[in-house]
Amino acid sequence: MFYRGRVRPSRPASLLGMIVGIVFVIIGFTMVMPTGGIFGVLWTVIAIAITGYHGYNLFSSQGAAEWEVDVRPDRPLNRSMEEAGVDFEEKLRKLERLRREGLITEEEFKQKRDEVMRDKW
Repeated sequence: MFYRGRVRPSRPASLLGMIVGIVFVIIGFTMVMPTGGIFGVLWTVIAIAITGYHGYNLFSSQGAAEWEVDVRPDRPLNRSMEEAGVDFEEKLRKLERLRREGLITEEEFKQKRDEVMRDKW
């Protein structure tokens, strides 16, 4: 089961983005707008939008998401690759043992093995 998680920039990244945005707004008002015409206005509006976006992420508790990811709550995100490999091997060995002992049929073994292989990748 998946749910959609939202990822936003870190606070240091937002601080840097806001500072750079402020610099570009100042450049836009003082240098680009007086000489660039419509380009200067567009430059300044985009710089204000960038500054606002990063300011919102910096000063709010929620912030604006930069992208979305699918998260599986049944799989811990902090497991190392080695732990995942050991878990994977244990599941396959357990399935093989259950099949050998006659506790599951060959069809059940193949079905569960396919599930384990799918979850691994």
